[in-house]
Amino acid sequence: MIKVYNTLTRRKEEFVPLKAGEASIYCCGVTPYNEPHIGNARPFVTWDVIRRHLARRGFKVRYIQNFTDVDDKIINAARVDGSDWKTIADRYITRYFAAMDALNVKRADVYPRVSETIPDIVGMIDGLISSGHAYTVEGGDVYFSVENFAGYGKLSRRSLEDMEAGARVEVNDNKRHPMDFALWKAAKPGEPSWQSPWGKGRPGWHIECSAMSLKFLGEKFDFHGGGSDLIFPHHENEIAQSQAYLDDESAFARYFLHNGFITIRNEKMSKSLNNFFTVADVLKEFSGETLRFYILQTHYRSPLDFSEERMTEAKAALTRLRHTAEQIKMFAGREGNGNNAGQLADTAAKLSADFDEAMDDDFNSALAIGYMFDLSKKINAYCQSVTDGGEFDAVNFAKATTVFAEMASVIGIFEQEENAAATSINDDLAAKLMDIIITLRQRARQEKNWPIADEIRDRLKDVGVVIKDTKNGAVWERR
Repeated sequence: MIKVYNTLTRRKEEFVPLKAGEASIYCCGVTPYNEPHIGNARPFVTWDVIRRHLARRGFKVRYIQNFTDVDDKIINAARVDGSDWKTIADRYITRYFAAMDALNVKRADVYPRVSETIPDIVGMIDGLISSGHAYTVEGGDVYFSVENFAGYGKLSRRSLEDMEAGARVEVNDNKRHPMDFALWKAAKPGEPSWQSPWGKGRPGWHIECSAMSLKFLGEKFDFHGGGSDLIFPHHENEIAQSQAYLDDESAFARYFLHNGFITIRNEKMSKSLNNFFTVADVLKEFSGETLRFYILQTHYRSPLDFSEERMTEAKAALTRLRHTAEQIKMFAGREGNGNNAGQLADTAAKLSADFDEAMDDDFNSALAIGYMFDLSKKINAYCQSVTDGGEFDAVNFAKATTVFAEMASVIGIFEQEENAAATSINDDLAAKLMDIIITLRQRARQEKNWPIADEIRDRLKDVGVVIKDTKNGAVWERR
C-alpha cells in the first residue's frame, strides 16, 4: 500500500488511483527565462523518483509537465537580450533539458507550452465568465472572482481575510475583490498577444496549468506537484478556477504533493546574497548523479540545505555505492557452483522489501537509500571473501545483485558514463596496463625485491588503485 502526504488534507493517505493500475501526474514546470537552478532541480528529481517507484510497483504512469513560455519575466529578459520572447523561451528550455539529462531525469510524456495552448485557455476563461465565476473589466482584462467560489482557501487553509491581510495585493480599482486574480491580460505594446473575445492579450499565470492539465489528463487526475512556494497562490487558484469551470468540487487533482525549499548555508537562495547556484554551476565541480543523489538523501518534504561540504559528502557516499557496482561488474558472467551466498540472497530479499516499504511511505528516498547501503556492505563483504579464495555462488550472488540494480534504478544512479565510448576504450586499456604492472610487481616479489614491489603497490594506491594479494594471485580494483 502506497501512502502519500496530501497537502490538501494535511495528512498521509492511501493512494487509490482513479483508474486501477494507472497513475496520472501533473507537475508545474519552469518559466524558461534563465538558467535552471538547483531550486528548479529538486521538484523534478523528486517526481522522477516517484515515477520510477510507481512504475516499479506496477503502475502505468502518465506524466505531464508544462513550460510557462509566456510570462513577464521572459518578456523582460527578451528586452535585456535584445531578442524576442520565443527566442528566450526556446534557449532556456534547451538549457533545462541539458540540466535534467545530467541529473538522469526521464522525459515527461508531454511538455505542453502556454503559447501552444491558447485556444484551450481562452475556452476555459469563456466558460468561467459564462458561469459567473469571472468577469471582464474596462480595457480587456479578465479576473476570477474569489468570492464566487465557496471553497477558496481549501489548500492553503486560509480565509480571504487572512490572505488579504498577509499579502501584497496589486492595487486595481477595477477588481471586485483585492484577491481576485487575472485570467487574461490585455495586450501592451511590444508584448506577445493573441486574439480573444475580450480583445488581444495573453493569459494570466494560473489559468495556464488548469487548461493544460484538463487537456492532457482530463477533469480528474491523481497527483499534482511542485515546490512548497506554489501552494499559494498558484495551486490554490488552480483548484478554484478548475472546480468552478467544471462545476465539481471533487474535480482536478486528488493528491497534492509539495517538496521543501532549498537553502544555501541555511539562508534563502538569492542572487542579491550571492548564493544563487545554477545546475550548470554545480556541474563544474560535481557530477549530475552526485547532485541527484544529494537531493534524494533528504525526504522530499523536508528543507534541504545546500553547501559544498554536503555535496562532497554526497559524492563520497555515492562513490561507495559505485564501488559496489564496479565489484558486481567484475564478477558478472563468472561461473561458480558454490553454495555460500544463500544468506546474502535472503538478506537482499529482506532489504528489497524494506526499500519498497520506505518508498511506499510517502516516497521516503532517504530511508530507502539507507537500505541500499546495507545491501552494498553485504555484497562488498561477499566479494572480498571470494577474492580471498572462497568459492563463488553465482546463482545466489545474481539474486542479490539484481536487487541492488533494481534499487539503483529507482534512485536513478549509475545510468550514465562520461563519454561512454571513450570510457569503454580506456577501461580496456587500463585492464591491459594493469596486467603488465601486476606481472612486473609479481616478478619483483619473486626476486624478493620488496622495495620495488611495495613502491608499485603504494603509488597505485595514491592514484586510486588498490592491489590485494590473495592465494589465487594479485587482484586490483578502483577505489
